[in-house]
Amino acid sequence: MPWTKVYPDRTEFENARKESGKPLRGLTYREAIKEAFTQILEEDSRVFLIGEGIDDAGGVFGTTKDLHKRFGRSRIIDIPIAENATTGIAIGAAITGMRPVFIHMRMDFLPMSMDQIINHAAKWSYMFGGTVKIPLTIRSIIGRGWGSASQHSQSLQALFMHVPGLRVAMPATPYDVKGLLISSVKENTPVIFIEHRWLYEHVGYVPEDMYTVPFGKGVVRRIGRDVTLVGISYMMFESLKAQEVLQKHGVSVEVIDLRTLTPLDEDLILESVKKTGRLVVADTGWSNCGVAAEIVSRVSEKAFKYLKSPAARIGLPESHTPASSALEKEFYPDYKDIVDVISKKVKE
Repeated sequence: MPWTKVYPDRTEFENARKESGKPLRGLTYREAIKEAFTQILEEDSRVFLIGEGIDDAGGVFGTTKDLHKRFGRSRIIDIPIAENATTGIAIGAAITGMRPVFIHMRMDFLPMSMDQIINHAAKWSYMFGGTVKIPLTIRSIIGRGWGSASQHSQSLQALFMHVPGLRVAMPATPYDVKGLLISSVKENTPVIFIEHRWLYEHVGYVPEDMYTVPFGKGVVRRIGRDVTLVGISYMMFESLKAQEVLQKHGVSVEVIDLRTLTPLDEDLILESVKKTGRLVVADTGWSNCGVAAEIVSRVSEKAFKYLKSPAARIGLPESHTPASSALEKEFYPDYKDIVDVISKKVKE
């Protein structure tokens, strides 16, 4: 299927399009998000977008650019800097039957909304016996930029994965970001929707029609036999780079893209580990108490006897993010770190 193919850069996509000899519609990750918004705003009058600066000239990295001109300011709502209060407004709108999408341009500002997210959005359906639905999508962006440092580049997905009642999506491809965003808005459960800014220029096959991608269904991006490599969000692309390097040295790596963290496609991981006998998880967040730690724990509980060597985590060191460009390069892991870890694993 064309959507399962991943193109690490635009050149590879253009080459694939020429070789196929068939129309293969390509969009960037940012274009896919904007198309998803346009279609769901057209389809459902209950949907509206709310966030700081979403109607400015840049339009949140281009993903909401000029939507206010088409749908009006009653549905594309710019708000002041008051995250906790405005998140409460969005939750209230969801309870009364609207389907808001709350947009935070940086995940670093979500902690100011934690009371509303954890104590209200995540719990109300349970506390009211399922009679209250919270169809709220909270969209947030992670990833480093130009020395973004410790308050503008955090990957806090593990915090939200820890809270019952929340769904967490981290799509890596243009196909998935459109389908999962539409799924999130149609769901009756609060969703934390996390994008990595380094994905915005990635190109991939995206159908023009409206479609959904289910939660809890991961994908094997590369089939392998020696090591299971789970890549989270942008780290899926670093995993593909590592897979290509290792393949040249005779190491066959199976790359898994989870697409959503809650629910987690545990069966896909376990089946792969039973085949390969080894597990490495590469996340964009901190290793300590992170997503990778949770996956390693589950495999240890349910597939320990299949492991030929201890599972490994690749993530951020237990330190705040440096602002220095030179230190950033040391701080963030990439495909070379994955290659080093897997090279040692296959020798153990």
